[in-house]
Amino acid sequence: MKDDFVAHRPLLFSIAYEILGSVADAEDVVSESWLRWRDVDVDAVDNPRAYLARIVTRQALNAARSADRRREEYVGPWLPEPLETPEVDDGLGHVLTGEAVTTAMLLVLESLTPTERAVFVLREVFDFSYGEISAAVGKSEAAVRQVAHRARNHVHARRSVAVAEPTEAQSVAEQFLACAVTGDVQSLMDLLAPGVVYLGDGGGVVSAARRPIEGPDRVARFVVGLLTKSARLGAVGMRVSVVNGMPALIVSIDDVVDNVTCIEVTDEKVTAVYTVRNPEKLTRLAV
Repeated sequence: MKDDFVAHRPLLFSIAYEILGSVADAEDVVSESWLRWRDVDVDAVDNPRAYLARIVTRQALNAARSADRRREEYVGPWLPEPLETPEVDDGLGHVLTGEAVTTAMLLVLESLTPTERAVFVLREVFDFSYGEISAAVGKSEAAVRQVAHRARNHVHARRSVAVAEPTEAQSVAEQFLACAVTGDVQSLMDLLAPGVVYLGDGGGVVSAARRPIEGPDRVARFVVGLLTKSARLGAVGMRVSVVNGMPALIVSIDDVVDNVTCIEVTDEKVTAVYTVRNPEKLTRLAV
């Protein structure tokens, strides 16, 4: 029983995180799913992978409905909790890379209903059958097909162009970070796409842009200003990483992570910059 759960745990965490956009909530869902799995007669389970996915999906849906109510009162833009690619393979590599885990995609999934999110994730990301998804979300197979079609059209309408993989985006990201750190606003602007957007998440706990910032000039100046302000607050540490499948800069002040900035690159231009400053979302990141 435990071996089945451990073997599928990366998958279960992946499903929960992509439905919820929260590491903390995903971990809670996986823990609750383990308690429910312990009460199952495993000898009667033909397909542990599908059965475990059903358990975690149901728990994630309950959590998603509660989270949706909380986010109605969220101060400023909401961004998913940063999920960093570990230096050592811990079995989660498949969820930490690819379009599905990028901040932009998770934001699109946020615009779906909880059931639509679950169906889309199970079908499009993890390739579960319609019958397996039907059991997971408690709807008929015909209804699941309709939900999947609707969710797929919604997502594709908003994400028509895939962002670059981290390795492809690395060169542009390195130039972006170098310009931002040195305060070279003009060179930074040259790297930004005309429609570039900046989103900052402070959760009402710390200062952050309350509305999206758009355009190369405004975004470049804001990013440089953010780093300049950080330098005035204490001893600044910076490290480059991959977060949510995108190149990222993790900034710490006096050995405490202050913000994580992810850089979205499309066609060799920076199309979006996402900064998470809400301290509740940064506790799992190393300095």
